[in-house]
Amino acid sequence: MKTAPIHLVFTGGGTGGHLIPGLAVAERIIERMPRARITLAGGGRPLERRLVSDAGFEHLVLPCRAMPRRWRDVLPFLRDNVAGYRAARQFIRKENVAAVVGLGGYASVPMARAAAARGLPLILLEQNVVPGKATRWLSRRASLVCAAFEQTAADRRLKCPVQVTGNPIRKMGTVTCFSAQMGSPDTLAEKARPLAKTLSQESPGGAATRGFVPEQGPLVAAQPRHLFRQSERSSNAFCGKVSGLPVSKLLILGGSGGARELNENVPRALDRVRRRLDGWTILHQSGDSQFESTVALYRRFDLPASVVPFVADVPAVLAATDLAVSRAGGTTLAELAAAGVPAVLLPYPHATDDHQLRNAEVFAAAGGSIVLDRCDRLAGTISELLGDRQRRTTMSTAMRGLAHGDAVAEVADLILQAVGHPVLSGPITSGVFSAAEIS
Repeated sequence: MKTAPIHLVFTGGGTGGHLIPGLAVAERIIERMPRARITLAGGGRPLERRLVSDAGFEHLVLPCRAMPRRWRDVLPFLRDNVAGYRAARQFIRKENVAAVVGLGGYASVPMARAAAARGLPLILLEQNVVPGKATRWLSRRASLVCAAFEQTAADRRLKCPVQVTGNPIRKMGTVTCFSAQMGSPDTLAEKARPLAKTLSQESPGGAATRGFVPEQGPLVAAQPRHLFRQSERSSNAFCGKVSGLPVSKLLILGGSGGARELNENVPRALDRVRRRLDGWTILHQSGDSQFESTVALYRRFDLPASVVPFVADVPAVLAATDLAVSRAGGTTLAELAAAGVPAVLLPYPHATDDHQLRNAEVFAAAGGSIVLDRCDRLAGTISELLGDRQRRTTMSTAMRGLAHGDAVAEVADLILQAVGHPVLSGPITSGVFSAAEIS
């Protein structure tokens, strides 16, 4: 007689930096244990809904709120988090959950607390050098923290064992990139349709209904019905060649929601160094809310660039990137390292405990990146790197040296060990099941 498949809950998120490591681990588990059941539990933000839907996992939305900053928010904070905790306990009891994996952020707290109260294994993923508030608080009752950085293991605020695994990321170099001339428009439109549908639902008033992408030179306005086809084509063109000639690729990446500082200052910096841009093509991920204003800046400076609200396949784009200007979230840095992309990093100055700066300092010390705390040096730094291929090559090598093997497999193994299952490392074999799933 066969037992019920193992049921694991991954909880937390709200940002791509929290969600993507969890989704990568969950997908690895499913590859090797097709009967495993995976549920993603979180606060239900639009990006979370999109990523979980694309991954094909069950999605549980729980009431939750961040720590209040005003007295009037205290009662809603208590009400929602108590409701989320009760719903999580009920779900765990009814759905035979074997373990919970916390991905960080306040959205992870209700389900993680419920797991601890039920005595279930609780494994926490920490993407940054400085452990977040949720990780620090939950570590008092957690089984293990899987840390991305060596420095995290020395943090005395963590009250459970810490294993340095590196940051789990999506597979690199597994998605074929095409130039804008390859693939039929119908095929590209079909690939872009899910993103178009999601963003149209999430953007009342048409905030993401117009786009500017390079076709044969300067920025060209795309009609609304072509926006997502063009966005897809612009990402694909970035991965390939323009007019059959190899070009260097500059990527501006502000995180899943974009970064106002990068959106406002990078186009200005590029305008100042436009003579260095000969032979380069630009892809700028702006975030949805600042998409149109970023487009307007590139148009104002008459700079050819692809501006997209969201890059769905970051690994494929990074595989084609020669230089990045980026924030310094832990997951973004892990993906840059895996692809060996040299980077100019502008850490988010208001990040809790200044954790992005701490992340960036690790990469700068190794020689893989240059860290700027202000944008007044941005144009000069970009200019130097655009014109110095040898330095970019040296930085790329340093970046690759910061990549952590197969963190996805290591974290997946640790999760399954916590629930008494054999490890999964090694080649994928079709139809492999754990011993407990076979009668």
